[in-house]
Amino acid sequence: MAIRNLRLEGDEILKKKSREIENVDEKLQILIDDMIETMHRYNGVGLAAVQVGILKRVIVIDLYDNKGPIAMINPVVLKTKGEHEMDEGCLSFPNQFAKVIRPEEIVAEYTDRKGKRKKITAKELLAQAIVHEVDHLNGEVFIDKIIPGTLEYIEPEK
Repeated sequence: MAIRNLRLEGDEILKKKSREIENVDEKLQILIDDMIETMHRYNGVGLAAVQVGILKRVIVIDLYDNKGPIAMINPVVLKTKGEHEMDEGCLSFPNQFAKVIRPEEIVAEYTDRKGKRKKITAKELLAQAIVHEVDHLNGEVFIDKIIPGTLEYIEPEK
């Protein structure tokens, strides 16, 4: 496993749409492991492959709830329900936080690491993370969705 370089604000790749994955192979397993390690290294809740420079439709999420990280290949949000204002940040926009409107609940479909297609109903932080990361796969970043006037830059502790 390896820590991958994060693509940061201003990198054109973050605005590109990621391609569908056709084969769940060993190369993809390595990418997923690297993404999980990279996400953990930077204390993230989610990471999309595009954020490490790979235009493939794969995301990883870890809520640090003892269930372990989840990898979602070719995720699709099928349904959303409700909406609420949430605080959000992004590993590609370090130290920037803002309020966004996200669904309260979603239903998503994805392929797992074993190649099985699955459906998930997610609420709260998990729903927010899935929608945020799927946005990345579509070339959309949270900074484009913020509620005007809510963006804050937090100085990192030294």
